[in-house]
Amino acid sequence: MNHLIAQGKILYWGTSEWSAQEIMEAHMVARENHLTGPLMEQPQYNMFHRERVEMEYARIYKTVGLGTTIWSPLFSGVLTEKYLDQFPRDTRLGIEGLEWLRERNLTPEHMEKVRNLNDLAKNVGVSLPKLAIAWCLHNPDVSTVILGASKPSQLEETLESPELLQLLTPELIERIEGILGNKPVAAV
Repeated sequence: MNHLIAQGKILYWGTSEWSAQEIMEAHMVARENHLTGPLMEQPQYNMFHRERVEMEYARIYKTVGLGTTIWSPLFSGVLTEKYLDQFPRDTRLGIEGLEWLRERNLTPEHMEKVRNLNDLAKNVGVSLPKLAIAWCLHNPDVSTVILGASKPSQLEETLESPELLQLLTPELIERIEGILGNKPVAAV
């Protein structure tokens, strides 16, 4: 990767779903050999999957300036209204072979939280997908969000999410956290 940087073919390189230890080991090797370490990590991050971005990488953001390009901000579409009433077959979670993902993500606990989050989003005048993506963007350690839209209408809707950042007051964040009940806690 350093060779490609030196040739001007790329500006930097990154990793995807690496642990904090693996990222730091890559930086140690890079430093020992006068190379460029990874500057970006691509982890999953959303309202239900938070630990790695919020806790595991906490020190790395400041020590090596790690940026993140997060994926699955809508938890494979679960953080939308589409699964609340009945299961639509024309969705990502309806694809044959993804039963494991459907079983993992569409749990009764998740769906109860999605109902509550959807009600909260409606109460503040936005859609749940916009709120969920704005929530991800609200984290200062999130550099970029991969939207993962499968239809133009989904992309058009979620591209407006940055406009909602001003809506995410401490009070609204506290209400969201109250619904989620999964805020990672630093080890003592």
